[in-house]
Amino acid sequence: MMTEQLGMVLVLGATMGMFLWGRWRHDVVAMAALLACVVLGYVPAGQAFAGFGHPAVITVAAVLVLGLGLQASGAVDLLAHRLLPAAAGPISSMVALISLAAVLSSFMNNVGALALLMPLAIQLASRHQIPAGQVLMPLAFASILGGMTTLIGTPPNLIVSGFRATQSGGAFAMFDFAPVGVSVALAGILFIGLLGWRLVPVRKSSEDAGFDSGAYFSEVRIVQGSKAEGMRLHEVERLLDEADAQIIALVRNQVRIGAPSGQRVLMADDILVIEVQPESLSTALRSLGLKLEEDVPTSPDSQSQDSTVSSEASSAQASQQDPEPKPPSEEKNIPQDALLIQELVVVPHAAMVGRSARDLDLRTRYQVNLLAVSRQGRRSITRLRTTRIQAGDVLLMQGTAEAIAECASQLGGLPLAERAIVVPRKDHVWKASLIMLLAVLSSATGLLSPAIAFVAAALAFVLMRVVPLRSLYTAIDWPVIVLLAAMLPVAEAVASTGLADLIARSLLMAVAEGHASLALLLLLIITMFLSDLMNNAATAALMCPIALSTALQLGANADAFLMAVAVGSSCAFLTPIGHQNNTLILGPGGFHFGDFWRLGLTLEVIVVAVALPVMLWVWPL
Repeated sequence: MMTEQLGMVLVLGATMGMFLWGRWRHDVVAMAALLACVVLGYVPAGQAFAGFGHPAVITVAAVLVLGLGLQASGAVDLLAHRLLPAAAGPISSMVALISLAAVLSSFMNNVGALALLMPLAIQLASRHQIPAGQVLMPLAFASILGGMTTLIGTPPNLIVSGFRATQSGGAFAMFDFAPVGVSVALAGILFIGLLGWRLVPVRKSSEDAGFDSGAYFSEVRIVQGSKAEGMRLHEVERLLDEADAQIIALVRNQVRIGAPSGQRVLMADDILVIEVQPESLSTALRSLGLKLEEDVPTSPDSQSQDSTVSSEASSAQASQQDPEPKPPSEEKNIPQDALLIQELVVVPHAAMVGRSARDLDLRTRYQVNLLAVSRQGRRSITRLRTTRIQAGDVLLMQGTAEAIAECASQLGGLPLAERAIVVPRKDHVWKASLIMLLAVLSSATGLLSPAIAFVAAALAFVLMRVVPLRSLYTAIDWPVIVLLAAMLPVAEAVASTGLADLIARSLLMAVAEGHASLALLLLLIITMFLSDLMNNAATAALMCPIALSTALQLGANADAFLMAVAVGSSCAFLTPIGHQNNTLILGPGGFHFGDFWRLGLTLEVIVVAVALPVMLWVWPL
């Protein structure tokens, strides 16, 4: 192995290790990998940031804007409520819902399609008394399957198309992915809708109907004169049992006691950390005269004391400078009956991820309270105000509808309770639909390149006010854009250093033994495995050079091998970290890390069984 190849192996190994570790965001890791390649001389300094101008990256950004426009105009909501059956049985409703998800994700971001349909999925689960997770996981998987069917359905397709353009001078067309993508999507949707959803683990009791986000960790304060003052802890626990709540910890004088004695006498201003179902929270408060900690005005002194509990010095400093916070009803003379409590799930890469309620200054900036956090399978929550929020957490927020909506929009939260449907404006619905149709047709017929067609459509959305100008850049998932732009030069370095040829030769000699069909199968399986562990766009960028080298050395059709990378990169069904959709349903579905493999592994076997013969038929080796 040459020095350059060895160095590239070390860079890739470190990059994949960092992706799996998850300590830093994918875009940060990708940028570090790019800079390492520049320093080692594998990527010319003048070409280091050429990825930001790559057509695939530009197209992804434009499609994200178009997805927002379709949502904001009300076109998708109108389509969903007209097409989904209102009185059908559970299987018919399931098939209709996941089919719609697949269709939508063919022309918009997968995560956007899932976000739009999650409230409908929760309603369906409640109506048919199905655990929410058994609807949410099929919905997430179907939206991933739908993205395989078109050029713009998912970033891996655009990356694969870009590599084909550099090798043969021509990119894949809009519907070149359809023969394999549609076949796989149809087989997957039929399996999931008719049988597969039953393989999803049930994370709620059978008699507990409706949406279940799991038990919340909430903080309640013993106010002076309340029934709980002067009682022993075990007496309070007995009363809380009747409200299906249990005490996890006690906070006294800013000291957290993880397993307090049942004989301890409770005092005014003690804080109880309790685990409780959201529907039982009010009962637990009423039975003992307790108050939610977030509803108790905090004095500057107690704020300063509380800040010392936090491990973050910056948080402590900020809390000492903040004015005395008040409940939302006291901030702007808002009537108490104007407040509502709503659940939000934290989306991947949201602005609130890794930050606490105090860091975000929720009360002062957004006039909302964080009442509780649901984090399935974990009890590491210490103090609610200083708990670092994670992707997939379900937050119980209190405030006005407008305040909660603004907070969710700016910080990256998705409403889980039934949301107010966007009132469709007929002019915007028709504008958005017509512009999107023209963009797809112009790209599919070759009249315009995908990047030009969809950037023009995004510009038209802005000029016709389908997308507000202030939302143009917030609609773009910048971590994904940076990830793509950074990984493309790294992937080219894999080829230019000869590492792709080395891996391809090893694959052919050691395993495939020169058989093109077997090499294609192995490439598909390896790509699927990597996609379950790391970002799908990064997987596609890394595997494309290997696919091209393998096809070249076998004298086989490179299109078949590139298509295997496209399919494999999109099939992240085994873990919650392989795809943003899987992370998004982790909290609302009450899932644990290992809950995905039962349905996911079976689905991946079906994908391989369907995709391989179709690829061999459409692109003969």
